[in-house]
Amino acid sequence: MTATAVLRAEWIKITTLRGTVWSLACVFLVTAGFGILASTAQGGAENLDGDFDPLFSVLTGVGPGQIAAIVFGTLAVSSEYQSGLIRATLAAVPRRGLLYAAKLAHVAGLTLAVGLPTTLLSFLAGGAALGDRALGLGDDGALLGVVGGAGYLTLMALLAAGLAAVLRSGVAVLGILIPFVLVVSMVLGVGSSAGVADYLPDRAGQQVLFADPPTDVPPLAGLGVTALWAGAAVLAGWWTLRRRDA
Repeated sequence: MTATAVLRAEWIKITTLRGTVWSLACVFLVTAGFGILASTAQGGAENLDGDFDPLFSVLTGVGPGQIAAIVFGTLAVSSEYQSGLIRATLAAVPRRGLLYAAKLAHVAGLTLAVGLPTTLLSFLAGGAALGDRALGLGDDGALLGVVGGAGYLTLMALLAAGLAAVLRSGVAVLGILIPFVLVVSMVLGVGSSAGVADYLPDRAGQQVLFADPPTDVPPLAGLGVTALWAGAAVLAGWWTLRRRDA
């Protein structure tokens, strides 16, 4: 099969599975919903504590939204292993590198395509709720936060897709990643291990969501750290796909 044919086949698979479609929709709904709700609550408050960050307040939905992105990246790869369809797929596309690249291209492209309008909507609607406390797109760090937030969601989806290719089980991937981003980073971020936690994929990448980052890791460097984690997972998935039988 040609590269175009493989891309088309993978597009049909991803866009016709209910799990992938709904998880991708949840990236939009959860990210925008939480961001607007949080901004509305803070916009109506008379006093705010010293930790208030006008950029993070409108993009705070990226945190829960990453769970949907992780689910999407996981299902996009693991569903074929669970159904046994991977055997027919590898018979039709023996060039495993091409097959893997097509899957990842759709995971990254679709997540970014949904993530960009989602973070922009969160920024604009959340900013309207914040009123005078809001930032404009021209303010320092604002545009980087909007674009970087979408990039962060994309990287987390790729991280999940790479792990799914290694573990071949959606349950195993979700059982590792979701507790990791919800619990492990938070626990490690307290006390003497806080410096190490700053370089975990979720904590590092989320620095781009702040106008005044709470750690010493610069926003772009933090996003680069997340990209390295995602790249390592993708490479591990490629090696596993090439070396193991279906």
